[in-house]
Amino acid sequence: MSTEHIPTVLIVGAGLGGLIFGALLEKQGVPYTIFERAATIKPLGSAMGVGPTLLHVFQQLGIYDEFLTISKRLNQTGAYKETLEPYRPSDYSFVEEYAGFAQYIVARPQLHALFLRLIPSSKIHFGHRVLNISEKDDRVTVHLSNNATFEGDIVVGADGAYSAVRQRMYEQLKARGELPKSDEEDLPFSCTCLVGQTKVLDPEVYPIIKEPFAQFSAVLGKERPYTWSIFTTPAGTLCWMVMHHLSKVTSKAALEQRFRNTDNAEWGGFQAQAMCDETRTFRIPTQDGKKTLGELYDMTPKDLISMVMLEEKVFQTWHSGRFVLLGDACHKLHPNAGKGAVTAIHDAISLANLLYAMPSKTSSDVTKIFEEYHKERYPVVMEAFNISQLMSKITERGLIGALALYLVTRMPQWLWRLSLVKQLGFRPQAGFLKAVEVKGTVSAHAAPSEKKARAVYEKQQQGAASL
Repeated sequence: MSTEHIPTVLIVGAGLGGLIFGALLEKQGVPYTIFERAATIKPLGSAMGVGPTLLHVFQQLGIYDEFLTISKRLNQTGAYKETLEPYRPSDYSFVEEYAGFAQYIVARPQLHALFLRLIPSSKIHFGHRVLNISEKDDRVTVHLSNNATFEGDIVVGADGAYSAVRQRMYEQLKARGELPKSDEEDLPFSCTCLVGQTKVLDPEVYPIIKEPFAQFSAVLGKERPYTWSIFTTPAGTLCWMVMHHLSKVTSKAALEQRFRNTDNAEWGGFQAQAMCDETRTFRIPTQDGKKTLGELYDMTPKDLISMVMLEEKVFQTWHSGRFVLLGDACHKLHPNAGKGAVTAIHDAISLANLLYAMPSKTSSDVTKIFEEYHKERYPVVMEAFNISQLMSKITERGLIGALALYLVTRMPQWLWRLSLVKQLGFRPQAGFLKAVEVKGTVSAHAAPSEKKARAVYEKQQQGAASL
C-alpha cells in the first residue's frame, strides 16, 4: 500500500497472538502500539507443541535458530492409564520427512519471551488497562486506565477470553440490535487447569530430563476425573499440567457468584491450592514410576503455579467497523488437542497478510479485509474447535468418551498419519516477506490471504527492480 494509505494499528493484549501480530507489522513498517494490562510479564504456563505449521514464519522473522535452542524435538508422545500402564504412543518421527520441519515441545513462557524480543520496547506499554474504545470519523480511540488516550485506524483485540475489546464491540452491536444471541452468552467451561514449570532438576533424580528428545507423557484418569501431563525442556526443567474434568458445565460468572462471600477473594488462588492438595499423590510416568505430582509442585516456585478455566467457545462475530479480534478473544479452544495458541498465531499471520494487501484505510477497505479474514479463518477454527471438544471428552463415560479415548490411544497408524497429512498441508507464510523454501513430501497450500499479500509483494519487487 502507498505511504498515505498505511493504517495505524492499536493492539490490545501482549499474548502470543498479539506479539506475533506486532512483529509482522514491524516487518511491514506499519505503525502500531501494543497495550497490555499486566504491569509485568510473569513466566506462567506449561508447554506447547510447535511444528511445521508455524516454523516457516519463524524463519521469516529470524527467530528459528533461537527457537531451536529453547525447544526439544518431539518424536513421540506417550499416554498412560492411572496405573501407569502405557497405551500405544503417538508417532511424530516422520513429521520432518512430510513437512520439512520436525515437531517440537517448548515451554510457553520461553516462547513468549522470544516473541517479546521482536517488539521494540517503545511500542509496547505494560500496566495499561483499556477502559473504553470509541470510533468516530474513521478513527478509533483507546481510553486507558491511566487517563491516556491513543488514536489509530484499526484496533485489534488480542486480549484473551475475557477481551475488553470484544466487550466494547459487542456493547455497541447489542445497542444496535446486531449482536447474535449466542455471542451474548457466557463462556462455558467443563475443565479447570493447573499449570507450572519446575526449577532446574537433578538429572540423577529425574533421569527423564536427560533424554535427547522431548518427553511428553499424559496420564488419562478413569476412576479420577483428572488428566495430568509432563513435558521435558532443554533447560532441565519439567513443565506440567493437571486438568480437572468437572461434572457439569459452568461459567466464570457462576464461579464468581459462588466464591463472592468466601474469605479468599481470589478464586484462582483458593482453588489452585485445593487442587494441589487433591492431586499431590498422583503418580507421574517417569522412569521409576514412583515420582508424584506433589514432588513437582514442591520444586515449582509458588508464584509460578497458576490455575485457569478452560473455556470452550467460538464467537460468531469477529469484527465490526474498525474493531477486529484474534486468538482467544474470538475463539477459545480446549488445550487437549494443542491448537489454541497455534490458531491464534495463524490468525495473526492471516490478518497481517490481508492488512499488507489492503489498498487503503477507508472504512470500506477495512471492512472488506476483516470479512475476508473471518471467511478464511472461521471454518478452520471451527474444525479445530470440534477436534478439541472431542479430545476433551476422554474421561467421559459412554459412547463419546469411548470414541475420544480410542482416538487418543488406539488410532491405527495409517489413520494417524492421514490426519497429520491434512494438518501439515497448511504451512502458512508471510506473503510480504521473502518466501521460505517449502520442503517435505506433503505439498503445502497457501491460504487466500497469503496469495493476496504475495501478489502485492511481487508486484512491488518488480517495480523496484525496474527503477
